[in-house]
Amino acid sequence: MIVEDEKVLHNLYKIMLEDTGYRIIHTYDGYEAMGKLQEKKPDLIILDMLMNMVTGDTFFLNIKNIPEYADIPVIIITAYSEKKYTNLKKTDPNLIFIEKPHLTKERLLDEVEKKIDFSCFSN
Repeated sequence: MIVEDEKVLHNLYKIMLEDTGYRIIHTYDGYEAMGKLQEKKPDLIILDMLMNMVTGDTFFLNIKNIPEYADIPVIIITAYSEKKYTNLKKTDPNLIFIEKPHLTKERLLDEVEKKIDFSCFSN
């Protein structure tokens, strides 16, 4: 699931994940993502922090407090430093941050593959 309100970035992540065989659930804010979670539980969430309606950190903390969603791996892609969100790492020590200036297709695919493989073994 991609949760990103900026269409340009949303489409960039979609393009980066093309040809991987992953099915993508598209959502454009945290509120919409919560609704889609009830329809289909994703294997992984790629999450933006700065969004309208429900911010990324609020969405993240919400799902980590719902037992049926707490085990979903999350990759946060943000313009801010990971240091700004150290409290989120306390909630999920396996949380991955990628700062937007350091985002590459290879990095994103590597982190997705690690998280998908990890989640298969943790269930």
